[in-house]
Amino acid sequence: MTKKNSSIFHFAIIFILILEIRTQLSDESEFLIDRSKRGLTYVPRDLSLETTILNISYNYISELQMPDILSLSKLKILIISHNRIRYLDLSVFKFNRELEYLDLSHNNLEKISCHPTLNLKHLDLSFNAFDALPICQEFGNMSQLEFLGLSATQLQNSSVQSITRLHISKVLLVLGDTYGEREDAESLQDLKTQSLHIVFPTGKKFHFNLDVSVSTTVSLELSNIKCVLDDNGCSYFENVLSKLQKNSRLSNLTLNNIEITWNSFITILQLVWRTNIEYFSISNMKLQGYLDSRDFDYSDTSLKTLSIHKVVHDVFSLPQGYVYKILSNMNIQHLTVSAAHMVHMVCPSQISPFLYLNFSSNLLTDTVFKNCTNLANLKTLILQKNQLKELINIVHMTQEMKSLQQLDVSQNSLVYDESEGNCPWARNLLSLNMSSNILTDSVFRCLPPRIKVLDLHNNRIRSIPKDVTGLETLQELNLASNSLAHLPGCGILSSLSILIIDYNSISNPSADFFQSCQKIRSLKAGNNPFQCSCELREFIQSVGQVSSDVVEGWPESYKCDYPESYKGTPLKDFHVSELSCNTALLIVTIVVPGLVLAVAVTVLCIYLDLPWYLRMVCQWTQTRRRARNVPLEERQRTLQFHAFISYSGHDSAWVKNELIPNLEKEDIRICLHERNFVAGKSIVENIINCIEKSYKSIFVLSPNFVQSEWCHYELYFAHHNLFHEGSDNLILILLEPIPQYSIPSSYHKLRALMAQRTYLEWPKEKSKHGLFWANLRASINIKLMGKAAEVLYTEI
Repeated sequence: MTKKNSSIFHFAIIFILILEIRTQLSDESEFLIDRSKRGLTYVPRDLSLETTILNISYNYISELQMPDILSLSKLKILIISHNRIRYLDLSVFKFNRELEYLDLSHNNLEKISCHPTLNLKHLDLSFNAFDALPICQEFGNMSQLEFLGLSATQLQNSSVQSITRLHISKVLLVLGDTYGEREDAESLQDLKTQSLHIVFPTGKKFHFNLDVSVSTTVSLELSNIKCVLDDNGCSYFENVLSKLQKNSRLSNLTLNNIEITWNSFITILQLVWRTNIEYFSISNMKLQGYLDSRDFDYSDTSLKTLSIHKVVHDVFSLPQGYVYKILSNMNIQHLTVSAAHMVHMVCPSQISPFLYLNFSSNLLTDTVFKNCTNLANLKTLILQKNQLKELINIVHMTQEMKSLQQLDVSQNSLVYDESEGNCPWARNLLSLNMSSNILTDSVFRCLPPRIKVLDLHNNRIRSIPKDVTGLETLQELNLASNSLAHLPGCGILSSLSILIIDYNSISNPSADFFQSCQKIRSLKAGNNPFQCSCELREFIQSVGQVSSDVVEGWPESYKCDYPESYKGTPLKDFHVSELSCNTALLIVTIVVPGLVLAVAVTVLCIYLDLPWYLRMVCQWTQTRRRARNVPLEERQRTLQFHAFISYSGHDSAWVKNELIPNLEKEDIRICLHERNFVAGKSIVENIINCIEKSYKSIFVLSPNFVQSEWCHYELYFAHHNLFHEGSDNLILILLEPIPQYSIPSSYHKLRALMAQRTYLEWPKEKSKHGLFWANLRASINIKLMGKAAEVLYTEI
């Protein structure tokens, strides 16, 4: 294991550990303090007394003294890896009685001084500069010790005697660059541990005789194995592995960062084959040299699982068929060969016991396992991230795999054409992963008949065809990262319980989804371009009616995308009124007030006699239009009368006996309808003409006046002429008192005039008549031009 890889490994372990312990502690932030990667040169002084976990890794701290952590009596975990500490006296922790986890890996420690009070569960002193194993006599009292990390450049059996009474779950031993100069091959035989990981010097040829067959070890991991073409190949390492046969308890063997020859690789496989090892894993392997063909003995093995990951080789003229044959004919249950640049895999020569095959991250094509009938026991096949092109070829490949239940062909370039015919999948296939391909809607016409779990995320699917059949057993469907515009219902997915459909183009999910999908227990539909509208409002309401753990990611992953004014608004905060979403209610809300308003206006018009005024305006407009056709010189004539008198016929006696004589004797010209209206013209036109040719208009007001419609006409036009000419041409004579209640509603102008204008009241006392006539004559006295008088005389 290189220093870089080991750093990543330890950092990951630290991170996972912190997360696990954090969940067991209170959520108060003072319990966990993380000061890693801060460039610190000393332990911070401002630490809370309640600190339980302290992480000061990846800094430049060179020493650790008692005052640094004396006050941290509740400290349980201290991570101080990746610093520059050269010496440590463990007595600095004597007041930290609760300390259980101490990580001092990746420092420059050369020596430690021990203290008897420590009782740790985890102590890591690996990747330091110790010469001999840093095992103190006091370590033998750590009865709770579960993990022990050590570093050394030389090993001696006597160094481990102090801890031989302990049963440690895992021991990590990192050997320094100078290891091997004084080697004690039996130095680890008295160690009692279930898991042993030995990291040999990086880049150094494997010329070691260390016996790693520790009798209590169940899991053994060896890192940094380097054999070269010259110098007897890998004979040293092969000798080390051959001794593993002595340990009957060993069941797991892992080799990391291994550089060997092809022939040694086959030899190592054969050696492991004859041991009690059940699980054999190789990662980061570099192969050199050429391969000699030889027979492989498959008999008498306990091996169940072989995993080979990340293989590179520098020879391209290998007999690959020979390698594929060895792998395919292995009588084991699980085989993984990933990231190995493998271009093909042959069919086993006889019925294979394979239950699990993983050939991910290779260069396999559609021809893999073509017409292969000897994988009848296979249950899981993983061909992820290869060079597969045609889905129909994969279908035919699985047809003979009678027991196949899980298939993963994700991250390929698969396409499907409906014209290629039916899809005779393996009938027992229950789980199918075809994510990250180039599949379209047509893929739903090429699915296994009993499929339960289907992953189609990151394809080019726009919709689920409504006429698709055979999906009644589907329980879990992943359609994330496609181009679906609608949330599919469960009409053809009657058993669906899990639906993942986030990162699509869904803007208005159906509000009926949860009614259609009664069995749904998990829906993940966030991160879609939701259009916040009335339709979405109904979906939001339906989400609120289901259990909170059914809709995953709610509410943080569900936000409005448009309209722009709502963009980024969580759907739970989107509110729109019932009125704007209910068309019927909106129509009622608009129409009913409109009808009420129309009725009110109609009643008001009738009450105010608006039709009468409209007729008057019409008559006036027509008269004015005809007046425009009269020559200009005629329209510019001067006034012909001093006054036009409007009165009720019931008041004619007073007008003829009193009003006219008293005015005309003073040479005042009076216009009366019975003598001045022109025959052949309409009454309205005669009224308008008389008003326009008179200097003043006199209205004789009495209860009789307000009952006359024609008097109302004359008053209306005279008042209109008042504003049209901009003069004061109205004179009101109150002949008899008029009670307000007797004035009809249509006479609102009369009401206004009597309230706003001064009127002459006819006095009952004769002594006041003279003053009345004087005032009246003064108000209408004006000298008319001779031509006007002449006209008047002629008319008379």
